[in-house]
Amino acid sequence: MSNAQLTAVIFVLFALVGLAQLLGYVFVKLGQPKVVGEILAGIVLGPALLGRLPFVEHLIGTARHNSQILSFVYWLGLLLLMFVSGAEMQQLFGKGERRSVSWLVIVGTGIPFLLGLGFGPALIRPSLAGPHGNRLSLIIILAVGVAVTSVPVVSKIFADLNILDTRFARLILGVAVLEDIVLWLALAIATSIAAKSHLNPWQISAHLVITVIFFALGLTLVPRAVRALNKASWNVLAQHSPTGYAIAVLLAYCAAAGALDVNLVFAAFLAGFAFVDKDHEIFEDSLNAITKVSFAFFIPVYFAIVGLKLDLIRGVSLTMMVVFIVGTCVVKMLSVALAGRLAGFRGLELINLGITTNARGGPGIVLASVAFDAGIISSKFYTTLVVAAVLTSQLAGAWLDYVLRKGWPLLKSDAPHEAAEAPSADVSTTVA
Repeated sequence: MSNAQLTAVIFVLFALVGLAQLLGYVFVKLGQPKVVGEILAGIVLGPALLGRLPFVEHLIGTARHNSQILSFVYWLGLLLLMFVSGAEMQQLFGKGERRSVSWLVIVGTGIPFLLGLGFGPALIRPSLAGPHGNRLSLIIILAVGVAVTSVPVVSKIFADLNILDTRFARLILGVAVLEDIVLWLALAIATSIAAKSHLNPWQISAHLVITVIFFALGLTLVPRAVRALNKASWNVLAQHSPTGYAIAVLLAYCAAAGALDVNLVFAAFLAGFAFVDKDHEIFEDSLNAITKVSFAFFIPVYFAIVGLKLDLIRGVSLTMMVVFIVGTCVVKMLSVALAGRLAGFRGLELINLGITTNARGGPGIVLASVAFDAGIISSKFYTTLVVAAVLTSQLAGAWLDYVLRKGWPLLKSDAPHEAAEAPSADVSTTVA
């Protein structure tokens, strides 16, 4: 790579991270999700706006000719995002009420997912499919898109509103943790069968079995082995360089997944899930260090490149966008309302549960980018999924802020706490 080519790549990275951080800050100050600003940074630098200028077009074009570096930073940002998300899910495990969480997961998530699978064959159109998308993988993506809920965005909303220690927060986070694990598995299956419609059914079955086993072991036995390794007296790396050890765990998971032809994104999620060790503060510090670096550079660049990939000239279908967003929101919120009713909730409680679990945030964007990069979905469906993730997250944050300002309880059992803790300033939410 020549000096001029390297300079172009560095300039594009500088512009992406600088503009992403700046616009993210502006959107937080405006009470909007930070990720909107980060994605907007990519749109601003894209062909719809500044990318039309000859100088910017030349630099971005040069950087894309050497796309290995941009692609590496993009994928590293995505892997780090999934690693941090997996660690956060492990920390949230065990919180929530078993009966209510069960109803909300089985009914509130199960109905949208099953409806997506059942009606998918009648709803999918050629305009939704990418070059490697087959009928089954596209149906799975559609079903996951209806059912997904964001753990990071709702936890950040709860923290901003100072209600993390309420029953409502514990309930929502418990539901989101369990349903996202199931839906990540479904997405892993969809990517594993993409572009494999002509393979022998036995080969496809074997690939699916490997994916499911990898996921099952990554949630059960392997985390115990990793935590035992964390405490081993001979583990010099863990003792003297816990941050380096955490990155080594992430890379080891990804290498194992690559050898088994399992999508690396899900390996990174399982690595974060396994790495968290509440008995060792040094690992908590190392995770915090990785999180800070990731959210300072790699993750903002990832979201900015997500925006850069949005084709707002040819890759937008307003009809598809409106139908998908309205239809999926109605299905999700009605399903959660039914689940909440069966769990014993009533009235405003059902609305609060429905709107909050409808926030798709970072997982919705990851769903879009993973499916698009795998060639399963078209650019129009990719844009639709990204916009749906942003709008549903904005709706959840704005609604909860409004309810608390009115002095209404999110759940009746939380009424005294919420009345005392209602915030006095606008909520700023992030999607990650």
